[in-house]
Amino acid sequence: MTTGDPMSTMTHPEQETPPATAGKSGRAGRSPGMSRLLLRDSVATGAAVVLILVALTGVLGPWLVGDLATKQNLPLAGTAPFAGGDGWAYVLGTDSLGRSMLARLVVAARTTLSVAVPAVLISLVVGSIWGMWAGYHRGWRETLSMRIADIILSFPSLLLAVVVLYVFSPSAANIVAVLAVARIPVYLRTARAEAAELRSRLYVDAARTFGTRSGAIIRRHVVPSVLPTLLTVATMDFCFVMLAESSLSFLGIGIQPPEVSWGLMVAQGREYLHTAWWVSFLPGLAIVITTISATMLASWFRIATDPGQRWRLALPRRRRPRGLGATVPVTPEETR
Repeated sequence: MTTGDPMSTMTHPEQETPPATAGKSGRAGRSPGMSRLLLRDSVATGAAVVLILVALTGVLGPWLVGDLATKQNLPLAGTAPFAGGDGWAYVLGTDSLGRSMLARLVVAARTTLSVAVPAVLISLVVGSIWGMWAGYHRGWRETLSMRIADIILSFPSLLLAVVVLYVFSPSAANIVAVLAVARIPVYLRTARAEAAELRSRLYVDAARTFGTRSGAIIRRHVVPSVLPTLLTVATMDFCFVMLAESSLSFLGIGIQPPEVSWGLMVAQGREYLHTAWWVSFLPGLAIVITTISATMLASWFRIATDPGQRWRLALPRRRRPRGLGATVPVTPEETR
């Protein structure tokens, strides 16, 4: 029966239903795997390739360049990139002491990742477990956890890191510890909200009715549902932690010489911006490329792990909806 209200005929994004498609095997409704979805998106694939290359550079690169990152060659000091330096190691130029910029970028990648990755992993594990525990049990556990998170969040994380590293010695271990503690509330609040919502689901009530222990319910039902969201947050948080480490090193209270990180390289080259711009520009470019790649991959992963939006990635690129509420008819033949 028609109500006469034009709003009743509009399609809302949350009411969208994915089109019925058939895979190559002929079974309707079967969605491709994550790897196939990733390969269909050229932007996300490029971002993943960049992050893999950065990770391999940080792990294997220092073994390949050896001592080139610390070897001084004063006759080549201040050589510009692609200026015909002595060998492949000097293709990106040298710094004020004649050290290879390529070798220093490779070694700095390991230092930057050795701070950002452990900090994100520690805050992810601690904050997720704590948040799911508090959100599932509710009551005083949730109240106490939220107040602790509010206290930590009341201090800007970068300012907190500056104060702590000023009091204690600025080392990689201290940077990891202070950044991990500062980021725990992000995962705690996210996991708490997701677990509190899942606690009222029918299948969780059924599990409690049959006498399943709380720990088993959290492991079997809460963790699989919350984990995709937490991994998306962790990917985005990796960018923040890496930028925070670079900022601390730039301020002189982060990684200390003779160690080298991308942020420290930017700080060391700021005195030569007019004469040797590449000393600061190249590590800054590495930071920008890595953070942009992580952000793009996080955006793709958020859609890929959302059952209500994943079907968009399975569509051919020319048939994907342009707007949030747009719907495009797709035939089964076009999805094969």
